[in-house]
Amino acid sequence: MNRFEQGWRASGLMLHFTCLPSPYGIGDLGPSAHQFIDFLHKANFHFWQVLPTNPTSPSLGNSPYTAFSTFAGNELLISPDLMLTEGFIDLSDLQRAHQAQSSQVDFDATIHRKGALIDLAFQRALGALEHNDVFERFCLDNASWLNDYSFFIAAKDAFGGVAWTDWPADLADRDDGALAKYGTKFSKEILRVKFGQFLFFSQLGRLKQAAKEKGVGLIGDTAFYVNHDSSDVWSHRELFSLNDDGTLSFMAGVPPDYFAKTGQLWGNPIYDWSAHQKEGYRWWKGRILHNLGLFDWVRLDHFRAFSAFWSVEPRSKTAQSGSWRPCPGAELFETVMQGRDSLNIIAEDLGVITPDVTDLRRRFGFPGMRVLQFGFGSDQPLSSHTPFRIPADNLVYSATHDNNTTKGWYEHDLDDQARERLTKLAGWPVTADDAAEALVRLAYLSPAALCVVTVQDLLNLGQESRLNTPGTAKGNWGYRLNSLDDLSPHLADALSELGQLSGRDNYTHPNILTYEN
Repeated sequence: MNRFEQGWRASGLMLHFTCLPSPYGIGDLGPSAHQFIDFLHKANFHFWQVLPTNPTSPSLGNSPYTAFSTFAGNELLISPDLMLTEGFIDLSDLQRAHQAQSSQVDFDATIHRKGALIDLAFQRALGALEHNDVFERFCLDNASWLNDYSFFIAAKDAFGGVAWTDWPADLADRDDGALAKYGTKFSKEILRVKFGQFLFFSQLGRLKQAAKEKGVGLIGDTAFYVNHDSSDVWSHRELFSLNDDGTLSFMAGVPPDYFAKTGQLWGNPIYDWSAHQKEGYRWWKGRILHNLGLFDWVRLDHFRAFSAFWSVEPRSKTAQSGSWRPCPGAELFETVMQGRDSLNIIAEDLGVITPDVTDLRRRFGFPGMRVLQFGFGSDQPLSSHTPFRIPADNLVYSATHDNNTTKGWYEHDLDDQARERLTKLAGWPVTADDAAEALVRLAYLSPAALCVVTVQDLLNLGQESRLNTPGTAKGNWGYRLNSLDDLSPHLADALSELGQLSGRDNYTHPNILTYEN
């Protein structure tokens, strides 16, 4: 049974780590993140939801859903302040890494400055790493993915950043001799990558423990697909549908939907599910349990693909020409579930959802998702996104990272009829100035076991603060909160009162489950 059906009434706040204020050009796992937990506690939030924390790149649009590894962490999230307290850098190093606070991330400048800082810390720590038992244990515990990822990044840097399909053929094909030759040649660079991962996961673990002590659980996120130019595909070519030269034989996407009239071409390789079945879903099991070890709950993006996925010919201009193909998701989850009573998985079941997808979700007790911004169309009385129709075994969101802010939605996306529906359901004449407040209140008062709202909606920010616009390649993922002072004690008190009013004030954070491969 889905534990969301057992009387839960909880609340959560969505803000990615990169969106936090900091003096280093981007939000990170340091002091601001820990201060944010204090606000969550005072406002009686029970969960903090973030986006995937995998390594991003300007070449991939800085998207957390398109990364060089589905296991590794993003070095941009490493906190220089914590590096100082850990003794890896000194105060003068920290000051050189400062950047002026901005409402948008300057990814290029931040990558340069923070990368140089981690390089410096590595040079200073190099002599002691081989005697650092904690570092050695980290490398051993994560060897199944860390060795390949570190090799991949070291080689990618050495070859000017080109895709692995453009590396020397013997290395692209993982010839044993080539792996030995380049492994020796890149040994120091490989160790440097491992050091960066050690810093990231150490800091994330510290943050998770701090959140737990305040009764706040972390909700992570993981993409369904992986990037073609990634350590995952390079090291496990047999698990993906590729041609002999490593190029795509089919690519992933989605058919036309709310966000894109011609669908979306994602360009990721699709999985060779017969190969995954033959290996007993070992790679997928490791991936899911790895993420469940990092976070208290994990949202599986594009959950509908575990039932059937959209496959498109690689030369297609739009996603309209694709077709649905079946996925053995039930068999996969049965394998992961072996020896376990439940999995703390949230199913992102938005888009074209057919009964088989809902059946799969409910079979394993995974809560689904509903979004209030989708609940005010002409189908409002029957829509499952309408506040009063949301089933209890779901999360409800005022908006997601793919939506406009609610103020921007009201100003630019709603017609007069939808605005009237919102006014009638809210109970007062809603305007752009209080549309976000209306949706936050409706989320709290809905039947959903867990409501999640965004920081942008709490602060009534316009569409200039939107995080992502699906189907666009530029201008995304850069939004930042200017100051934690905006999250005032008055706002925390108001949210705590709303939690009491809606019965979301008596939730007790459950014991954290331990997941092992």
